[in-house]
Formats: sequence, C-alpha cells, structure tokens
Amino acid sequence: MVRVNGPGFAVYTFMEQQKNNQKNAWAWIPSLYFAQGVPYVIVMFVTVVMYNRMGISNTEIALYTSWLYLPWVIKPLWSPLVDLLKTKRWWILAMQLCIGAGMAGVALTIPLPGFFQLTLAFFWLMAFNSATHDIAADGLYMLGLDKHQQAWFVGVRSTFYRIAMISGQGALVILAGTIESYTGLDDVDIQARSYPGYVQTEAIHPDEVNIQPAKGTLEMVVLPETVEIGTENRLRSEVDSVVAFARSWNLDHGFNPALEQDLRRDSEEADTEAGWFRRNVIRPAEAFISSRFGPEDIPQDSEYTGNVGVLFIHLSSAPEPGEEVVLNFGRTRGDNSFSLVEGHYFRFTEENWNVPAMAIIQIDSQLSFESAALFQIRSGNTPLAWSVTFFVLAALFLLFFIYHRFMLPYPAADKAVNTESGKRMAHTFFHTFVLFFKKDRIIAILAFLLLYRFAEAQIVRLASPFLLDPMEAGGLALTTGQVGWAYGTVGLIALTLGGILGGIMAARHGLRFWLWPMVFAMNLPNLVYVYLSQSMPDSIFVISGAIAMEQFGYGFGFTAYMLFMIYVSEGEHKTSHFAITTGFMALGMMIPGMFSGWIQELIGYPNFFLWVMIATIPAFIAAWFIPLDRDFGKKEDST
Repeated sequence: MVRVNGPGFAVYTFMEQQKNNQKNAWAWIPSLYFAQGVPYVIVMFVTVVMYNRMGISNTEIALYTSWLYLPWVIKPLWSPLVDLLKTKRWWILAMQLCIGAGMAGVALTIPLPGFFQLTLAFFWLMAFNSATHDIAADGLYMLGLDKHQQAWFVGVRSTFYRIAMISGQGALVILAGTIESYTGLDDVDIQARSYPGYVQTEAIHPDEVNIQPAKGTLEMVVLPETVEIGTENRLRSEVDSVVAFARSWNLDHGFNPALEQDLRRDSEEADTEAGWFRRNVIRPAEAFISSRFGPEDIPQDSEYTGNVGVLFIHLSSAPEPGEEVVLNFGRTRGDNSFSLVEGHYFRFTEENWNVPAMAIIQIDSQLSFESAALFQIRSGNTPLAWSVTFFVLAALFLLFFIYHRFMLPYPAADKAVNTESGKRMAHTFFHTFVLFFKKDRIIAILAFLLLYRFAEAQIVRLASPFLLDPMEAGGLALTTGQVGWAYGTVGLIALTLGGILGGIMAARHGLRFWLWPMVFAMNLPNLVYVYLSQSMPDSIFVISGAIAMEQFGYGFGFTAYMLFMIYVSEGEHKTSHFAITTGFMALGMMIPGMFSGWIQELIGYPNFFLWVMIATIPAFIAAWFIPLDRDFGKKEDST
C-alpha cells in the first residue's frame, strides 16, 4: 500500500471511504431510524395527546388519527418507484426536508380557527412523506449491511426507532406540558366535602355574581373555595335541571367550543335520516356492546339522587387581545363518591373573562357520612405550547438533513434503475407484487403481519387519553408533563433494555428459538393497564413502573416482528417486499385503532382494557403457523 501524506489526500481518502461504504454503521443507523420514528410517533401518537388536550373526543381522535395509517398501508403501491427512480440515499434526504416543512405547517395552523381540519391535512402530507422515507431507509439498511449485521443491528434500529417514539411521547410531550405550565395561571385546588345533616343554601344565579376587574397578575377566581354538600338526597328532577342549566349556560357563553361543535353536528345528523349501515349495523352493535360489556347503569327508577354543589369560575381581568386561557378541571384524589358532572373544560377570552363559568360536583346517593375529595383546575396556552413544539421539530429535521447529507453511506447496490422503457417499468412494478404473494404459506405470513399487534393497535390509541382523562371519565388525571415523564424516562430506559436484549438474543440463538418468549413479552404486559384502570393509583411512581413493564415487554417482543419482516422480504426485490410487509403492519394497526375509541366510550376504560387482553389471543394463534428457518438471524459460522 502506498501512503501519501498531506491534507488533500486525507480529504480524498475520507470521501472514497464514504463512497465505498466504509462508514461505521453506528454513525448512521441510530440517527436514521430515530429520524424515521419521529414523524411516525408524531402522526400516530402525539396527535392523540394534542387533540385530547384541545378538547377533541376519544371517538374522533381514534377514528381520524387511525386513518393517518393509510399512507403506510398503501406505500407498497409506490415502493417500486423508490427502487426504480433515484437512489435510496436521495429519497431519504428529500423526504426529511419535506417532513420538516410539514412540521412547520402544523405549527402555523394550530392557533387558527378550524385547527382540527387544517392540522389533519398537514399530518396527512407528513404521513405520505414519512412512509416514503421508511421505504428508502429500510432499503438502505438492507443494501448497506450483510445478513448477520442486519440481524445484529435489528435490535439497535428498532430500539432507536422506539426511542424516537418514546421521545415523542416523552420529551416532546414534556416540552409542550412545560410550555403550558409557564404560559398558564397557577393551579387552583378545590376541596369538596360532604356532611350529614348539612343544609345547603339556595345556589345563586350566575348573573348575580359580581365580577370587577382586578389589578395585578391575571388569576383564576373560584367561588366558593370549598364546596360543601349535604348527604341528604335531592329530587332527580331538580338535579337534572341544575346540570342542564349549567351546561346550557357554559355553551351559550363559549366556554367549550369543541362540545358546541359536537352538539351542532349531532343535531345536523339527527335532522338527516340515518343511513342503512348506521341503522342496521352501528346502532345494534352499540346497543349490544353497551348492554353486555358496558359499565353497570345506575338505577334510574328512584326519584331521588345524590346532592350537588355549584362552583363559579372566572378570571380576575381580561386576557391580552387575541389570547385565550384554557382551564381543565377534574378530581385528583380523594373519595370516588365525588364526581364532576359538568365543567371539565373552559376557554376564557377577552370577551367572556368576566362571565362566571359553572361547574357541578355531585356525590353518590349512597354516601351518608362525612368525606372529602380534592379537585384541581389547571390552565395553560395549549395552542401556543404545541405550536412551539412543532417549530422545534421542523428545526430538528433540518438538522437531520444536514447530518445525513454527509454521514449516510454509498452502497454499491444503491443505484437508480430507471433505464427501462415505460412498459418495462410497469411490468417490473407489478411483478414485485406478484412475487411477494407467491411466497410459500403466504396466508400464514399475512395473518401474522395483521394480527401480531392487534391488541397493541387498540392500546396505543387510548393509553394517553387514559392517563390524561379526569377520574370521572375513568382516567388517571395526569398532567401533560407527567405523561411525558412516565413514557420518556422510566419507559424509555425499559424499552431500550428490552429492544437491545431482543436483538442480542435473536442474533445468538436465532429467531425461531426466541419466537414464543417474544410473543408472550409482546402481549402479557398489557395487563398493567387492567391493573391501572381497576386500582386507579395516584402515585406517578407506581404508574411509571407499570408503564416500564409494558415498554420492556414491547421492546423485547417487537424484535420478533421486525426480524420476521426481514425474513419474509429476502430475495431479489427486498426493498419493495419489505415495504409490502410494513404496509400490512400498518393495516393491522389502522383497522383496530379506528374502532378502539368507539369501544372505549361504550364500555369504559376498565372493561376496554379487559377486552384488549382478549384481543391478544389472535397473535398467539397466528404465531403458531408462520414459516421460519431455525437458524435465521444467527451468526454464520466461518470455517
């Protein structure tokens, strides 16, 4: 070997090493799959938290965010074009720029009226760009590494992919929660107490509340500071009248615009005759599920019900023009016999700051002794918090583009093959699909791809709403920052350990040896949500520990799924075939996720998580029938 000294030769040697794929895989695989995971977690999971915090219902969240899976479902339709046009490296860089632009679009539209439709449009564009990025990244992974390296690094790639997902649910949510807390008012605690024999005075009309602007810091004003409720039951008609008046008052004064839109839409649907599918399928299904599996209804035959207390909430002065103050109200701890029946969400502006919003706390009709519960009102500028968060993401993807411009390898096999005629290209395009569906035992392969994550597809839609929702709705009433902490710290460490361990074990003994332990690890830890929904712990450490168990199992068990997709994709068209497998994976996540919110709102969180455990059974059945070489993934002996 001839050695030539000088800085020019050093630069030349570095560039030649780059082009000859001499780059250490650790320099690009972690960052590439982190970049691949970020838009996925944003579109699939962070949207759930954001829309929940902005007052969108669970049914709408689950339905519309599940539809965002569609680009990953149909990406095999254009995956051959990534093989035929340009290089995988070019596609990766181009899509990272487009994803960054989509993030900026979301940031700009969050504060606008009609934000739900506008942000969904940008999320759709991001989803298509992200799906294309996935095709190219997976292709570069398989072209740039040999089979043993692919098996060894599958744990690394899936771990950094999941780190991106947990960072989205963790660091990004913590960031949004921190901005919310700094842009909001101080939290206000409300004590609610019940007393036997306590005689309540007649509640005043909200028009009688005297509100005068106060100088100084903007604050929440709550009257009374302690809600005292007598345990003697009241006529049901009286209580229903009070609750109905409070709800109407809040809607008329613009305190809950999201609920106002829902009621208007329901009214419009009621004026239109329901279609055949809704009359003959949806409504009977709702009635059957609610009656058989829903929470037990409180008997309505008695003319008496639990007593109620009334709260009035307003601001001390007007917010700045164009700004709004959003309040979230719910029980944080104490006797479950106390529940908030009206007034979970309020939006104050310069137009309604001096109008008292109404909240109604009711006690259980069986409560006959002195007891107490603590409620809390939290506030923050939710649109601003999420807008800033997405601007940060846009800047992050610009950095990804710059870094990968220099650090991605140049595999010799990564080249465009657009040298054929249009007719020949079309033939090649469809031939890749035909070859995939001619694989041996294709039915068993497809069943595994569709059913392995059947239970998880439903949990991921509702896990964050469960943690965020108030206790009256069956949730754990965590703050946005606490949800980020639970997923982004303890959960991240557990996931990392599980993912790396899964990759190491599969590389040592092969996937066949570890398949069943991974199937169990993937599904059984979902039991932690059954525990959380039944016991309703208020300790963030207990909740974080339970999530850590689920995340460790997921990290270990998902390794089997990733390796099986690589195994199925082996052959001449591995990039396109891997894209087809990920399309079926996305379809398996999309369809169950679409109806998960509907089921949860029919049967409640505790029964929903029991249903999720039943939904793990198809994964075990599908795993029994898959074809798999005994030594796939093991290091080949060199002799």
